[in-house]
Amino acid sequence: MGRLFGTDGVRGLANSELTCKTAFELGQAGAYVLTKARHRPKILVGRDTRISGDMLEAALTAGICSVGAEAVVAGVLPTPAIACLTRRYGMDAGVVISASHNAMEYNGIKFFDHCGYKLPDELEDRIERIISDGTGKLPVPVGEKVGRRVPAWNAEKDYAEFLKSTIDVDLKGLKLALDCANGASYRVAPKVLQSLGAEVRIRKNAPDGININDGCGSTHPEGLQGFVREEKVDAGLAFDGDADRLIAVDEDGNLVDGDQILLICALDMKDRGLLKQNTVVGTVMSNLGLKIALKKAGCTLEQTRVGDRYVLERMLERNYSLGGEQSGHIIFRNHSTTGDGILTALQMLSVVKRSGKPLSALAAGMTKLPQVLVNARVSEAKKHCYAEDAVIQEEIRKIESRFREEGRVLIRTSGTEPLVRIMIEGTDQQLMEKEAVRLAGLIEQRLA
Repeated sequence: MGRLFGTDGVRGLANSELTCKTAFELGQAGAYVLTKARHRPKILVGRDTRISGDMLEAALTAGICSVGAEAVVAGVLPTPAIACLTRRYGMDAGVVISASHNAMEYNGIKFFDHCGYKLPDELEDRIERIISDGTGKLPVPVGEKVGRRVPAWNAEKDYAEFLKSTIDVDLKGLKLALDCANGASYRVAPKVLQSLGAEVRIRKNAPDGININDGCGSTHPEGLQGFVREEKVDAGLAFDGDADRLIAVDEDGNLVDGDQILLICALDMKDRGLLKQNTVVGTVMSNLGLKIALKKAGCTLEQTRVGDRYVLERMLERNYSLGGEQSGHIIFRNHSTTGDGILTALQMLSVVKRSGKPLSALAAGMTKLPQVLVNARVSEAKKHCYAEDAVIQEEIRKIESRFREEGRVLIRTSGTEPLVRIMIEGTDQQLMEKEAVRLAGLIEQRLA
């Protein structure tokens, strides 16, 4: 797989790139690096609904137990649940087996430290070095010192109670449509919303191991948009496979993306004195409309590299309380250490309930500048080479000069897939689409 850790843990084609051997070694090395100060360390393990999850969970927990740690298995739960419960239960670390929004044939493994934070690069590097140098120096306990696998019986219930504790209103009177992406939120999300009094219509919550993210969820919200119109509900909520992100739909069937959700929650938090330094952290992909709307309200938008880990780093560094991405990863630092789709839904819906305004009216506080996003599929080995390719760079310069007066061009690589992503933001939709498609074709041709 080359370098194991990408922008969000280890990810690859299950049983080909991400093998049982890799999962076993990650269990060993991760347990050793994250827990070696404890005599009998405990690691919480969760997963999404992918068919390969059974296989990888068995290998990962075997690796954990082989170095004398205890694997506390929570089963199918959202990624942010593992981050939350690792901290709440006093675990030494947490691990999630999931490839988030990716297709079902992929899977991934990501670690959280004892405080529920994703690992910094230096810890990931230490884990990777142990694996690449061979695991011969790791402890090999025998007899009663071998670790064991135990169930976390109350994990789902405890996570649900935590979620409900984050808002101070009920959701009675709200009718909601829910798309669980046939993923990790399929049980807990409906339970939480219904227990708070909402009337819930549910789609895509019957996982069979292969239908996760399949034409549904936050990456394919068009089905939910139609469902919202048919059911005549107040809002729609779409999660991704591991439920760490949310894309919403207003009562008219219009999308409400992460930027709009950030604005809705930021303005509410500012009014209640909860938005620290009146600042929101976004990324370079944040729509210019968000920056304009926040400025108008007396707030500031700070932008980082794409990735919720970079958003969180800035929040921790400067003590900010709210940050997130257009894709729907939203971090409420007074409640959580990572993006949480269900938590985000509750915070947004609490604003709807307190304000008495429909979601469409709240989202209208931001005028989005049109953005065109096009992916160029390239060789994994060459995806970073666009920055050194003279032909590609010259074409990028030409496009940037065309849009400099009324927009911008952003080129970046995917951290988890063999893609170069092209984003053009401006006012001329037709021209932006034409230029983005043309540039994608050139990149694919030169980096195949």
